Amino acid sequence: MKTFIWLLVISSLFISDAAMAASPDGTENAEEKYGYFLDRNHKTARIPFELHSNLILVYARINDVDSLRFILDTGVSSIIITDPSVLKPDKLRLTRKVNLSGAGEGKSVAAHVAIDNRFAMGRLRANHQNIVVIEKDFLRLSEYVGVPVHGIFGYDIFNNFVVTIDFSKRELLLTQNGNYKYKPSKGDKHPIVIEDTKPFTDAVTLFADGREKPIRVLIDTGAGHALLLNNSPKETYRLPEKVIRAQLGRGLNGVINGNLGRVDRMKLGRFELDNIVASFPDSAGFSAKIGTNVERQGNIGCELLRRFKVTMNYQEGYMVLKPNKSRLREKFEHDMSGMEIRAEGSDLRSYFVNHVQEKSPAAGAGLIEGDQLLFIDDHAATELNVSEIYKLMQRGDGRKIDLLVKRNGNIFFTKLTLRRMI
Repeated sequence: MKTFIWLLVISSLFISDAAMAASPDGTENAEEKYGYFLDRNHKTARIPFELHSNLILVYARINDVDSLRFILDTGVSSIIITDPSVLKPDKLRLTRKVNLSGAGEGKSVAAHVAIDNRFAMGRLRANHQNIVVIEKDFLRLSEYVGVPVHGIFGYDIFNNFVVTIDFSKRELLLTQNGNYKYKPSKGDKHPIVIEDTKPFTDAVTLFADGREKPIRVLIDTGAGHALLLNNSPKETYRLPEKVIRAQLGRGLNGVINGNLGRVDRMKLGRFELDNIVASFPDSAGFSAKIGTNVERQGNIGCELLRRFKVTMNYQEGYMVLKPNKSRLREKFEHDMSGMEIRAEGSDLRSYFVNHVQEKSPAAGAGLIEGDQLLFIDDHAATELNVSEIYKLMQRGDGRKIDLLVKRNGNIFFTKLTLRRMI
């Protein structure tokens, strides 16, 4: 994928849930419960999800507002509403104003804390929840993901349940803490450490710079990339010989710029992966923003995680990885066009060029920022989603893509020849 998203938010804003309440006779009343629970005392719940731009999107409800799409992000501390237009301010109990800090080269984002809300996702329920409502839709996630996105959430789901992410079935399995029993047939078990509400693992070994080095990484379902390596006072990574400058993605505080290159080999547990596309963010938009209170050398995102069935058990401190053999053999590829697109319109099916990389195939085809893509080969652009368009742009070195383009009211044809730039 071309556009990746990191949603890293300071964890100190949020308040822990109170213990669940029960009626005097010992039976639980859903309306009296605090925190997260499964309806009707179910021990498990299966919840379908969509995968767009390598991000996990789940439908949820807040108070009386249904059909909200949320990104499931292990790196986020509480529920954040990124598109405030979906909730009526007069229905919220807004309290203090806060500033959110995260990755990106811009300034912090203004938001409000709203108290005592109800949250639901399938059989999952949560009452009396604090949520954070961003004042304006600064992130514009919907434009980059290509479907409506209204918010992000993560830690409370993983902390209150054992969560299995089945990328093949596009399904989450939530299991009440204490009811999940590990056995080897479920996959390989690896220790994780939860710090600042985020899960870290030491199960990654990097083969780069002519050396073999174990590294600590964040397991980040809010990132679409495979691997990110960030420089720190303790560790500096030499860039690969062949890199390209790129807008790596968007964080809470704006664009993240940096370099893209390939790492020869890495191991995740006992599984070796070769020729991985890795991101090397500029420190101004990443390392300087995420702080140094937790030691880490990078993170792994869903482009890598989707090759496994992933189970996260925060309470007992481990994750389970079961490989999908066919996906494990897939090559790691990057966009071969050199352009980034954004989706607009009420249905998010009008596509515009948002950025063109210098000396790229898109630049050679004469494309510029603001061009509208009408046809891509034999496909009307309106028939495709963002993920499908980027897949077409990864079809192979030397493949030609015919484009029908609209610019300033004029329509013209051009041909783009894909090229593997890294």
